[in-house]
Parts: sequence; C-alpha cells; structure tokens
Amino acid sequence: MNPELTLATTSRADGAVVLTVAGEIDMANAARFTGALAEAVRGAPLGCGPVVVDLLGVGYLDSAALSGLFAHAERVEVVAGELLEAVLTVSGLAAITSVRILGE
Repeated sequence: MNPELTLATTSRADGAVVLTVAGEIDMANAARFTGALAEAVRGAPLGCGPVVVDLLGVGYLDSAALSGLFAHAERVEVVAGELLEAVLTVSGLAAITSVRILGE
C-alpha cells in the first residue's frame, strides 16, 4: 500500500506560492498532483517568483508526475531530497528548471 498523497498550497510572506507534497506520486494519484500544481501556478501572482514545489516528503514519483512538472517547468522551482535527485536529473527536468536537492 502506497503512503497517502497529501497536497497543501500556501503563500509565503513575500507572496510566493508553495505546493507541499508528501507521500508517493504514481499513476493512481498523479492527476491529483498535476491538478494541484496547475491550480497553484494559475493562482500565483506574477512577479512573486516561481511556484515552489516542495517534494521533500515524497518518496517516489513516476513519469506522470514528471510530466506535470515538465508542463510547468517555466514557472516552478522544485525542492526535493536526495532520494529523488537521480530521477529529476536523468529525466532532464533539472536542466530546464531550478531543482534544489537538500540533504536528508
């Protein structure tokens, strides 16, 4: 059984939007993730920087989740743990958008 996917969108004091994700993102729930991501990007005020996609609580993501990130690469900054570093790099996402890997 996969850990339940949780999604929370908040705004920082500087106006930047943060989408915090925890659990695993796979084919069964990727539509929820990509929908939340699209809504966060639509709702983010221009000029307040990219939408921060906090994946520190994500242990697994599949190609459907990557597709959602690629679709919004020009408007997001991804923050993830070392566990996701390889998939974010090998997929090419790290070459087209900001990806920060934080040690665990």
